[in-house]
Amino acid sequence: MPRKTDGIEFEIHPRPTKGEDGKPLLYVRPAKGRKKTVDDMEQFCTKYRGLSKGEFIRVFETALELTAMWLQDGYRVETPFGSFAPKLKLMGEHTDPQTIRGKDVRYAGVDFKPCRRLVKEADNGREGFRKGDGPVGNSQMYDQQAMDVALHKSMGNGFATIPVFMIFSGLKRDSARRYLDSLCRGENPRLRKVRYGRQWHYFPVRNT
Repeated sequence: MPRKTDGIEFEIHPRPTKGEDGKPLLYVRPAKGRKKTVDDMEQFCTKYRGLSKGEFIRVFETALELTAMWLQDGYRVETPFGSFAPKLKLMGEHTDPQTIRGKDVRYAGVDFKPCRRLVKEADNGREGFRKGDGPVGNSQMYDQQAMDVALHKSMGNGFATIPVFMIFSGLKRDSARRYLDSLCRGENPRLRKVRYGRQWHYFPVRNT
């Protein structure tokens, strides 16, 4: 059967929880590295929509400036893409509304709600989905032989660090840290960790 070349490319990643067979449950997400920029949008509009060079960028810059200005005043800003609104955070723990003052509130980012048209148009005409060529993300963490080799290579200076172990294992930072920390626990830990400055060093435990 010919390999599917259209549709949304996805990656497979393991979840922290495990299934009945003892293996990690999996989830999918769009493949990394697939992105379009505002420059790509401008080139498309210049070539296929009759816009002059720079016109599209100027409109976007103006829209960004206006949206930011109105968000600063607490407005929800509705656009063809969707609506933007400021997110607020209440500092501390309060049960009495009378105790809350302006100084207790912090800005916590921007909330975006896509409009129905964007959601509908993005779903129209999809060509299905296709699996990416890469391995299951971080799945090598469950290959004991691969991890032993990566750990050995990481011990070039007599100890391993999370950044170095990431290089040889191919794991992301949180997974690399979680794996190294797991080797420091139990009745017969393989590693012990010592903090030097802002970085943990993982030393092999010598059996006596």
